[in-house]
Amino acid sequence: MAQERAFAELGVLMYPGAQLAAVHGLTDLFTVAARIATEQASAQLPRLRVSHWRTENGEVPLRVFDSEDGAPGKLIALLIPPSIAGFNEKLAAPPLMDWLRAQHADGTVLGGVCVGSILLAESGLLDGRSATTHWTSAKSFAARYPKINLNADKPIVDDGDLITTAGLMAWSELGLRLVDRLLGPSIATRTAKFLVIEHSDSASQCGSNFAPILGHGDAAILKVQHWLQRSGAVDVSLGAMAEQAGLEERTFLRRFRAATGLKPTEYCQHLRVGKAREMLEFTNGTIDHIAWTVGYQDPGAFRSTFKKITGLAPSDYRARFGVSPPSAPKG
Repeated sequence: MAQERAFAELGVLMYPGAQLAAVHGLTDLFTVAARIATEQASAQLPRLRVSHWRTENGEVPLRVFDSEDGAPGKLIALLIPPSIAGFNEKLAAPPLMDWLRAQHADGTVLGGVCVGSILLAESGLLDGRSATTHWTSAKSFAARYPKINLNADKPIVDDGDLITTAGLMAWSELGLRLVDRLLGPSIATRTAKFLVIEHSDSASQCGSNFAPILGHGDAAILKVQHWLQRSGAVDVSLGAMAEQAGLEERTFLRRFRAATGLKPTEYCQHLRVGKAREMLEFTNGTIDHIAWTVGYQDPGAFRSTFKKITGLAPSDYRARFGVSPPSAPKG
């Protein structure tokens, strides 16, 4: 008897002025990816379920569309599309902000495109985190949200549990990131090829970008994961993580591995390497500086860990996937 594949539900927020091309485009993208995954006949791959959530004036969203029948589960991710009309402050009403924070606290990955990034900023969830936004609003964004580390030159900032993108048409890359996480890089690449849209080769050639498991239901461990995302897993210890969880160290170790599938040290390595991959792709900082920035005092240890996880040395990774050549040395 064939094993029933579990659902992974992806929500799309609909609001007045939302770009309908993004709402329906994401729905189509996930539908194509789901079909390609079904062709693999693998019980290990989840079945993608797409839902639309409507809010009019910042009230709690209501589910208005579901691609599947039956009782819904929890949201794996919620994507907030852009708006050609720009940001409307009425949207940032307390009911919607509270709902977004509650979804995040429950382990839902939140992704925003342009105005979507602004809504995430309004919720306070991006405070102390890295994000990007559309270039036309970068100056006002930086002034309004000084607690956010704005990287407006980056087309996408994937910070694990929070993803922001900059272009009005960047919803496609955001959708492909989620497909990559849930179904793997090869299916994400095939989906992009079928739809004739661009997709970064780095994930398919060097393994997916780090996608932490957040929907496990262990609130104490999820609290630590959010804390690690905020800190970048820099200068953290087992004792500090256990303290954040409010657990004895042995209990923490057992529950962390059960929830995430990784030991805490492995988890931190993957998180740091994920941030290093982004810096190698989008900045010209030296490899030693990147190693230090992501928490490695020994550049040699960083290079070894990076190659173990990605299969490439940092310099080779940058040469293949960097968006611009490294700066020439001064002298």
